[in-house]
Amino acid sequence: MLEPVELSVSEAEALLRSGVTGRVAVSTPKGPHILPVNYSVVGDCVVIRTSPYSLLGTHAHGTTVAFETDVIDHERQRGWSVVVRGRAEVISDPEALEQIRRTWQPRPWASGSRTLHLGIRL
Repeated sequence: MLEPVELSVSEAEALLRSGVTGRVAVSTPKGPHILPVNYSVVGDCVVIRTSPYSLLGTHAHGTTVAFETDVIDHERQRGWSVVVRGRAEVISDPEALEQIRRTWQPRPWASGSRTLHLGIRL
């Protein structure tokens, strides 16, 4: 069995930037929720698009959340995981939104309007 290895900040950031799906843990009045999301990394933020009326849109802004992305190879029993914990903030600045669109805007798989951009600083 292999021993876990802690990644350097640069290794973790490179892996984080290579992914497109992950999960966000958010606390709500009814308890914690873990939600699957599509994401991108723009500048020093994990960026998630959601609906203003979703669990994330309603409860994440201004709170500490945890974001995780990973890759698991079950056959070889190997994988990696990167976790980012931080305050989720609404991104509303027009210049920041344009930078997100130019870099790589997260593309949710679920139908519906996803007009709210949330950022979690690395």
